[in-house]
Amino acid sequence: MRATDKIRVLIIDDSATVRQTLAAILESDPQIEVIGVASDPFVAAKRISEEIPDVITLDVEMPRMDGITFLRKLMAQRPIPVVMCSSLTEAGSETLLQALEAGAVDIILKPKVGVADHLMESKIRICDAVKAAAGARLAGSKRLIPQLPRSLHEPEKKLTADAMLPPAKAGRAMARTTESIVCVGASTGGTEALRVLLEALPPDCPGMVIVQHMPEKFTASFARRLDSLCAVEVKEAEDGDTVRRGRVLIAPGNKHTLLERSGARYYVSVKDGPLVSRHRPSVDVLFRSATRSAGSNAVGVIMTGMGDDGARGMAEMKQAGAFTLAQDEATSVVFGMPKEAIALGGVDRVVPLQNLTMEVLRAANR
Repeated sequence: MRATDKIRVLIIDDSATVRQTLAAILESDPQIEVIGVASDPFVAAKRISEEIPDVITLDVEMPRMDGITFLRKLMAQRPIPVVMCSSLTEAGSETLLQALEAGAVDIILKPKVGVADHLMESKIRICDAVKAAAGARLAGSKRLIPQLPRSLHEPEKKLTADAMLPPAKAGRAMARTTESIVCVGASTGGTEALRVLLEALPPDCPGMVIVQHMPEKFTASFARRLDSLCAVEVKEAEDGDTVRRGRVLIAPGNKHTLLERSGARYYVSVKDGPLVSRHRPSVDVLFRSATRSAGSNAVGVIMTGMGDDGARGMAEMKQAGAFTLAQDEATSVVFGMPKEAIALGGVDRVVPLQNLTMEVLRAANR
């Protein structure tokens, strides 16, 4: 695909209403072209034999063959970036985590038709997910589809972290404490990258707060999955949770998570609020709060993902004395967020994923 081409999308869903709605949402973006729709994987396979799409949106529950089975067959025979599409259910989130393990690039929720604000937010999320998938580096593939230039489409105005909290005052929270706090931001490709990061952590690692762009309810299942794999405690953050050694808190989907400090105790606040950098939770919000509450006691980490969420916040963290790390391009599924943070001068060190845990621990103990 040439950089000037549109992203060609095939929609696979057994609901005619969903197919129509998704097609309308995607076609509203001048960077995206829907080349076809299919009611099940068998119809889709025939369509793919005629024209290979750049991205597929794939339902989970369909007649004749479920989406997970089709995804595994597709990745084994002809890898194409896939964005899974699902309704908002706790049970379904477990299945979709299996899809991410099987090679899906991202998850989107079927939009709530008829609710204007929710539909607009769904539109932003869906189009962004497809664009990120188009630029994804698939496992076992050296081919990277180039991302389209921003000049083709100016997105809706984005709010900054100012919408949630003001910038840190000079000198605030600069005093060193006995504990370092690690704040991490990730998006597309982050679910598996975070597993690699967290599985290597020792049980007494510094307290950590993570924003991974995921829909509501999926973060709880994601946290439980990581908790079962890691030596540290991993849980979905709840308002007032203490950030302490051996604990990793995952920001809940559809809520902003902020780091707060009371004396020597660090804890999180979980809040409603507008989309910031087009996301909720937003990495910029977490990083801004870390600058205000932890200052030089913090370590900032930005990982694989599309867009620039976290870039400004990381620059603020670095200016406040925090040590900052970015995942390198070779190991990122999408080198968007790290690249933007590096471009703003907010990154102290760029490292491959396999070395990231060691560097985080080194920075926390500096």
